[in-house]
Amino acid sequence: MTQHVVLAVDIGGTKLGAGLVDAEGHVHRHAEVPTPAAEPELGAALTGLIDAVVDSAAPFAAGVACAGPVDPARGTVSPVNIPGWRDFPLVDLVAGTVPGVPVTLVGDAVAAALGEHWLGAGRGARSLLGIVVSTGVGGGLVLDGAAYSGPSGNAGHIGHTVVDPAGPPCVCGARGCVEAYASGPSMVRWARERGWAGDDARALAESAASGEPTAVAAFDRGTEALARGIIATATLCDVDRVVIGGGVAAAGPVLLDPLRTHLERAATLGYVKRVTVAPSTLGRHGGLLGAARTALLAPRPGAPAYA
Repeated sequence: MTQHVVLAVDIGGTKLGAGLVDAEGHVHRHAEVPTPAAEPELGAALTGLIDAVVDSAAPFAAGVACAGPVDPARGTVSPVNIPGWRDFPLVDLVAGTVPGVPVTLVGDAVAAALGEHWLGAGRGARSLLGIVVSTGVGGGLVLDGAAYSGPSGNAGHIGHTVVDPAGPPCVCGARGCVEAYASGPSMVRWARERGWAGDDARALAESAASGEPTAVAAFDRGTEALARGIIATATLCDVDRVVIGGGVAAAGPVLLDPLRTHLERAATLGYVKRVTVAPSTLGRHGGLLGAARTALLAPRPGAPAYA
């Protein structure tokens, strides 16, 4: 069960996940723990999780997906949603936990896109945009069958595409980003300012599903911005599929129906109109499987090639 496997690690603002994954994408010994807010608890939680998952197994490589920005060349991360890590040497930490195992770092949204392309809702697509709609809005690209993360490792970050320069401020410092409209906290904030009294994005989705006007309007406003970001990305990168995951995406039709409506209304070019939108089928394993795929595809002298 644990022979010829890679270690896959998925790091986000709310959870740390790890597992052993084989070349067919089967996940073994998967475990998760909540993400601590700061060091040294954060590093200790991650190393403890990896130790528990690896145990006596011998993974031949490791793939680490982390919220960004990431710097794969330096092996460091500065996740917006993990304040305890700024220019943190994540690759060194993981490499020190599994000595002798090569470690590859990838952005979490790129990993999620790659996982969906490999085994999920993106199978069969030549090029796709993967989007994670949660406490933020992340994105990753698979172009011509290969993950594309760009020179800095952060390509595809649709959440910080500006769709309205006069729009609300974003946590990144710009105004009118997709994330400022479409993330869970952004939609909740907008709805509360207009009298909705719920607690969080899940409650907002439930209200929208029941037809509550303010909640419906919040999702309509958020998905209009998301549609604009998708159209811009499809125009530039010629993707043929968009796969959407993340906690807010679990709202299902409440998110996807108005999103598809806005895409149909706003897309003008034929090759953009052909883009299809699908919900994630891998759920919380998407980033983990993408991290594993990254490790499997990383060049290693004398190692087998996994197509």
